[in-house]
Amino acid sequence: MNRSAIGYILGYVLMVEGVLLMLPVVVALIYQEQEGVWYFGTAFACVLIGFLITRRKPKSFLFYLKEGCVATALSWIVMSIMGAMPFWLSKEIPSYIDALFETISGFTTTGASILSEVESLSHTALFWRSFTHWIGGMGVLVFLLMIIPLSGGSNMNLMRAESPGPSVGKLVPRIQSTAQILYVIYFGMTVVETVLLIIGGMDVFESLATSFGTAGTGGFGIKNDSIGGYSSYIQWVVTIFMILFGVNFNAYYMILLKKWKKAVKMEEVRYYFFIIGISILIIFFNILHLVGNVWDALRHAAFQVGSIITTTGFSTTDFEQWPQTSKTVLVLLMFIGACAGSTGGGIKVSRIVILVKTVGKELHSYIHPKSIRKVKFEKKPVEHEVVRSTNVYFIAFMLIFAASVLIVSFEGKGLVTTFTSVAATINNIGPGLELVGPIGNFGSFHPISKLVFMFDMLAGRLELFPLLILFHPALWKDAIKKRKM
Repeated sequence: MNRSAIGYILGYVLMVEGVLLMLPVVVALIYQEQEGVWYFGTAFACVLIGFLITRRKPKSFLFYLKEGCVATALSWIVMSIMGAMPFWLSKEIPSYIDALFETISGFTTTGASILSEVESLSHTALFWRSFTHWIGGMGVLVFLLMIIPLSGGSNMNLMRAESPGPSVGKLVPRIQSTAQILYVIYFGMTVVETVLLIIGGMDVFESLATSFGTAGTGGFGIKNDSIGGYSSYIQWVVTIFMILFGVNFNAYYMILLKKWKKAVKMEEVRYYFFIIGISILIIFFNILHLVGNVWDALRHAAFQVGSIITTTGFSTTDFEQWPQTSKTVLVLLMFIGACAGSTGGGIKVSRIVILVKTVGKELHSYIHPKSIRKVKFEKKPVEHEVVRSTNVYFIAFMLIFAASVLIVSFEGKGLVTTFTSVAATINNIGPGLELVGPIGNFGSFHPISKLVFMFDMLAGRLELFPLLILFHPALWKDAIKKRKM
């Protein structure tokens, strides 16, 4: 294992985080808040530690998928540990476990919170909470790929370990150029939403914080009622952009190249919008008698469907009061998630489609045993390796989900709360049902349960295996052997 290259990347991650921590310091200066001192101190510590680590450059930057997974997992853990320090040091979140929970929830774009009163936080803390969504949405290592030149396929292995979805492809021949294109699209869409929100009456701070949460599909609100207190115009803007950020970014690249037909014909994107449309219709008719007004019912249905399937987690109403059918649809959307190659979480639409088609293929083989039929996706045969990895991912996902539900169940908070709290964290959504519903929070859980949720949030954001590999004995045996040699 190339430990020196992994350490070098961790050092760069810390320096980048230190620079990013200066933005809430600027916010503190603008609003004259003393909490900014702790952000500055943490930023200085990150830059100093990162600088000391990167002073010694590795002999080789070449590493494989194993090192890519380890570097990615450790980067997110270290980033979260340091990112939680200002919350804890400023005493705005007195418990470090709670501060770490809030930070991991932010970076993984989950949006689950232990806070019952967010409006009492300083502007500095509110900005950092929302900004962690924006950082984690595209991924800090994707950002680093624009800076650090890695040799061979090392940059691809790093991107594969962090980017969501069953497979990662290059938009252009060079990975650095791909990372730049992704961030240009990401930044551009964030700016457009921010401007539209300002036009709708939000001030600059509110529009930035909301756009960060939408772009990263995170969902940390700066108001206790999330987006519920804002105008219909603002809610529709957020709805549209939540759904847009859940689209595979390859589609936007095709649009930039004016390859409209290719973008429209992307199978995953078409299924994504089909699922959204059907879900909105079901919930619309299911809640119409409760809401009374047709346009309000449509707005709430569209907002919550967009929020849940993209795993953003914003809310405009307490959907805990909705009929069982509507809540069931939302729970199902939690697991489906957004498109691969987007900032959304969940299992991903592409995996669901491949799994369903695999079942169809098996049924066909029962009827016609001698026939040879391949699973096709995007009009191309899906390689056996992709089908196998999709099946393995789903099995691993369900095992982690079941184990997490079992551990959390010892608290005795009820099956719905337990089930949806785990679903909301492993799928990076935020709100669940009952105690963890849109007006609830995770603050009442035992620290052990919170540790489980933190693991689930990281595992869900990193597509399970980059985090799971840290617990594989063979990884550390190999590392120890090489160190002795």
